[in-house]
Amino acid sequence: MHFLSKKNLLEYRKQTYRISARGMLRTAIEARYFIDERGFIFFWPVKGIDLPSLWVAAAGDRPVPDEHDDPGHKTWGWKDNGLGKHLWYYAKVLRHKGTFISLALIPYFYALSPNYGDPEEDYLLQYQEGTLTSECKQVFEALLREGPLDTISLKKAARISSAGSEGRFAKALDHLQAELKILPVGTAEVGAWKYAYIYDLTHRHIPELPKKARLIGECEARHKLVVAYFKSVGAAPVSNLKKIFGWAQPLLEKTIQELITPTGPMLVVEIEGVKDSCLGLRTLDYQEKV
Repeated sequence: MHFLSKKNLLEYRKQTYRISARGMLRTAIEARYFIDERGFIFFWPVKGIDLPSLWVAAAGDRPVPDEHDDPGHKTWGWKDNGLGKHLWYYAKVLRHKGTFISLALIPYFYALSPNYGDPEEDYLLQYQEGTLTSECKQVFEALLREGPLDTISLKKAARISSAGSEGRFAKALDHLQAELKILPVGTAEVGAWKYAYIYDLTHRHIPELPKKARLIGECEARHKLVVAYFKSVGAAPVSNLKKIFGWAQPLLEKTIQELITPTGPMLVVEIEGVKDSCLGLRTLDYQEKV
């Protein structure tokens, strides 16, 4: 069994998470390169999920404070100023949390989404099959009809205004983002807080994306994303893959078996202090444990 010490794992992540003072991000340009380097990261760290985040890479490994004047909140400006500029893909994708995905990797995510053919027909099929709510359908059709809209205008255009509609509207936005159907492309000074996202349809904002994704098989996409994940974290419990990607257990097990072949990029490993079944990159610094 390949054994990985806590020390070696932390040393690896110190580099990939940019935790060391010398590696921390200082500019928006460095942030863009970091996203390209890692493939996908969270905006803020998510409890219970091992994955780099823009916050930790720029502000250090510490909780996100409530104070708006904390210097680490420069990451908010980096995000907002980059929306709609095709620097990266940003939306609530993984775990319904803010996720940055590199332009090189977003076709692999899209290949695993429910967007199989023409996006302007797919959503209707999903609605008829019961996998898309009426609120999701209304939001999608409002953007299809009106073009990019800020959150306040979008809610009105989607005609979601009955009692309890705020929660249902928010859920629709989250669901459509997770399925890569819509994404924020800017901000607007509207509403009580004078701040709201402007949303657009993904296939309209990135028209080449569906075509690129159609060239990628689902098996290839899963392999690509799992390896990219482990290039960021080094090694982790298998259960983390279920948490972050949400794939069905048979597909997850099949993917793992295909990656741990004698010449594959992954190994079954033991991590010091971790009882669960773990995987790690073949290239890490392991010790043999008898």
